[in-house]
Amino acid sequence: MEKTWEHKFVGDWIMSKISSILIANRGEIALRVIRACKQLGIKSISVYSDEDNRSIHVKRADESYRLGPAPASESYLRIDKIIEIANAAGADAIHPGYGFLSENDGFSEECKKHGIIFIGPTAKAMQLAGDKMKCKELMKKAEVPTIPGSEGVVEDVDKAAEIAKDAGYPVMLKSAFGGGGRGIRLVTNEKELRQEFELASNESKSAFGKSALFVEKYLDNIRHIEYQLIRDSSGNGRHLFERECSIQRRHQKLIEMSPSPVVDKHTRAKVGEIAVRAASALDYLNAGTAEFLSDSSGNFYFIEINARLQVEHPVTELVTGKDLVKLQIQVAEGEDIEFKQEDLELRGCAIECRINSEDPFDDFSPSVGYVPTCNIPNGPGVRVDTYLYPGCNVSGYYDSLVAKLITYGSDFEEARLCMRNALSEFNIEGINTTIPIHKTIIEEQNFINGNMSTNYIEKYDIMQKMLQIRSREYESKSHAAVSALLLQSEYVKKYYSDQNQDKIIHNSSRGNI
Repeated sequence: MEKTWEHKFVGDWIMSKISSILIANRGEIALRVIRACKQLGIKSISVYSDEDNRSIHVKRADESYRLGPAPASESYLRIDKIIEIANAAGADAIHPGYGFLSENDGFSEECKKHGIIFIGPTAKAMQLAGDKMKCKELMKKAEVPTIPGSEGVVEDVDKAAEIAKDAGYPVMLKSAFGGGGRGIRLVTNEKELRQEFELASNESKSAFGKSALFVEKYLDNIRHIEYQLIRDSSGNGRHLFERECSIQRRHQKLIEMSPSPVVDKHTRAKVGEIAVRAASALDYLNAGTAEFLSDSSGNFYFIEINARLQVEHPVTELVTGKDLVKLQIQVAEGEDIEFKQEDLELRGCAIECRINSEDPFDDFSPSVGYVPTCNIPNGPGVRVDTYLYPGCNVSGYYDSLVAKLITYGSDFEEARLCMRNALSEFNIEGINTTIPIHKTIIEEQNFINGNMSTNYIEKYDIMQKMLQIRSREYESKSHAAVSALLLQSEYVKKYYSDQNQDKIIHNSSRGNI
């Protein structure tokens, strides 16, 4: 199918009016993009693996095309196949979602070669954002504060030990190409550093195909706070305020919220301006996130830019009233951002819980399979982004995220109570999920008081508290079952007693007593 438009280049970027978008993803993010397309009157084109042929994103899109077998390497990671389908379907643009190819600069480059708009940053900006050492160098030039550590990649363990000594232990060994907590090792002394250096190097090779480590000062009792960014082709950058992402397990986010309990209006504006400066340093385009660590003294340190739409973007949408996916599409078409920074206002509070198909009572082991039924919560202040429906299948081939539960309130407490109620309504049969740990956290006093850090789960013994809650629930159910049995027993006794009494009365009336 031939395209009906002509594209133009603005620097490295292809810009044009978009009439059709291929979504190179699956699950809830594919559905999210499809909904934005429908609102903008844009044709949506979905792709699917054999594992996903009955998935809801396939049914909701205007057109759907088979990619290949179930493994991601044979389907959702096949750049050649996705480009082939995009050309055949006449797609003007491709939205990568998050995960899979969303931060693959080669994919962005291939789209450009084929005259297809990539709804995201340029390949060059992605390369810079993905190379943590080059990114760090640019940030220093732009006077963006970074964490003390090595100035570049460290290939020699002796050099790493020297840098660690200067920075002061503990330090972290991190892959320059890492993300999502992969390729990270914490060491507290030189002996551990020498032991872990080779392991971290091998882990980096395994995860990213290459080893490039850097040494970074480990900050204790820190918060992970990120800023949502959007930047257009005219160089207009905006931040849409912060998200508190400190509630994590093994560097994987569990709960996000906005605003952060520790960010006041002055800090919000100050760090937000730094985040916009960071995006400008990379000549960034479209939506992205500037990630920071904040210490107990309130200092903010830049760590990276995530060059894609984030899983937790609904949190920002609820507190700003801005549709980030629509904004992405408009920026990709070459439009300037229509609002100024001072036009934005942070209203209320939003909280997101990531619902994963994992068993929190069995070390978060994967839980997959057929879902015979599910009850999705709804009501005022409740949003659920999910691909679940009664009769669907949760696959073991892909990411474990099955739903994002987001609640909104006029303040934190209202949003929290709304989340508590929504979690109690959320029921997914057939698989285990992380709902129990979310229920525990939402009611935990330190969370309520805003005492959050990246080691929150360990620091406040959340897993043990979750087990205690389950034990009490079992005990309560056991007592309820015994009570029910006793009531039933009393009922049966009374029934037969009444029956016998009726017989006596009946026989007496006949003179047979």
